[in-house]
Amino acid sequence: EKLEEQEKYRREFLGNLAHELKTPVFSIQGYILTLLDGGLEDEKVNREFLERASIATDRMVTLLEDLDGITRMESNILKLDMKNFSIGDLSKEVIDSLEIKATEKNITLTYPKDKNLEVYADRSKIAQVLTNLVENSITYGNENGATNIRFFQMNDLILVEVADNGPGIQHKYLNRLFERFFRIEKSRTRNEGGSGLGLSIAKHIIESHNQSLTVRSTVGMGSTFAFTLDSAKTENEMMVTSRGVKIH
Repeated sequence: EKLEEQEKYRREFLGNLAHELKTPVFSIQGYILTLLDGGLEDEKVNREFLERASIATDRMVTLLEDLDGITRMESNILKLDMKNFSIGDLSKEVIDSLEIKATEKNITLTYPKDKNLEVYADRSKIAQVLTNLVENSITYGNENGATNIRFFQMNDLILVEVADNGPGIQHKYLNRLFERFFRIEKSRTRNEGGSGLGLSIAKHIIESHNQSLTVRSTVGMGSTFAFTLDSAKTENEMMVTSRGVKIH
């Protein structure tokens, strides 16, 4: 039964990968054929089609980079640059970087400005996790909605949450959310862009910190993604950790 399940997952993964690659490749092929069939002679047409081909190329590059990244993570090649940093400052940077996208749907992004908690983690990797989670909440959230980054002290850990008041996710899908290329509504979400690997990458990054990424959701009320990180460490603690750190 386990072998059958693994084989089913392999077929599904390869099928999804082929589909994700075919979409931009066929788009590029179509634009190039149109240009070769005479579109090059029309300056307005050739400019527009070249721009569309460029967008499709960028999408394919993003997909391949994400796929390469997650493959390296699963092969234990991921290296972490562990240091103390303010999770509040990082949250502000992520929110500022996504402000334009949020404004397009009139979604409010917030974080607790009065909390200055420090964590011990790889700053760039956690920035990638937060960006993926907040960007997902914007992409699939309701217009005029809200996304909140929250964090709480829990003894030696800091709990980080990204919560929204979007449409929510049915319970039957929750266990599959972190699978590569898994999409609840395939036709709609592919049109939204993205590689379909964001949540899977976020999960691997958090697990490489020896922590876990979880989700809870209620249809019609919203979703909350949560993960923990170690609190900031002293110099002595960092020396001990650096000698014994395990990268998954």
